[in-house]
Amino acid sequence: MHRERILITVKTYPTLSRKHGETVCTAGIREDGSWVRLYPVPFRRLDEQEQYRKFDWIELNMKKGTADPRPETYHPTDAKAIQPVAHLGTAEEWRKRRQALQPVTVHHRLSTPSPSWRWGRDEGAPLDKGHPLSPNSEIGTTKDTKNTK
Repeated sequence: MHRERILITVKTYPTLSRKHGETVCTAGIREDGSWVRLYPVPFRRLDEQEQYRKFDWIELNMKKGTADPRPETYHPTDAKAIQPVAHLGTAEEWRKRRQALQPVTVHHRLSTPSPSWRWGRDEGAPLDKGHPLSPNSEIGTTKDTKNTK
């Protein structure tokens, strides 16, 4: 268990869980740019000063998740001790947000997660240019003549 500083970039809609009640899953980045997934967070049960917004820096104690194999998954040890400490606004064309997100590793090529996908590609094979999820896809762009009337 250790105290960390996380920039919140994602908050899900609250969902009900038999084990945890109403919770949200939250994701963000550490100051070094590595991803963190925080679950469960009983967001609506937090006091107003403990609630946070997207692009808030928060400080909290967290521990590695044991039931979830994803390496980025952590659990807040005490959700009531989550402390928003700063907010990155949109002034100066989002300069502060861009600076905070620069060290983040972004996956820029989509690939299939496993050979069991219905398209039958090898694991890690890039998606074809015509596939709608491919970053090189022309579907939905002005170059796409098949989908225009």
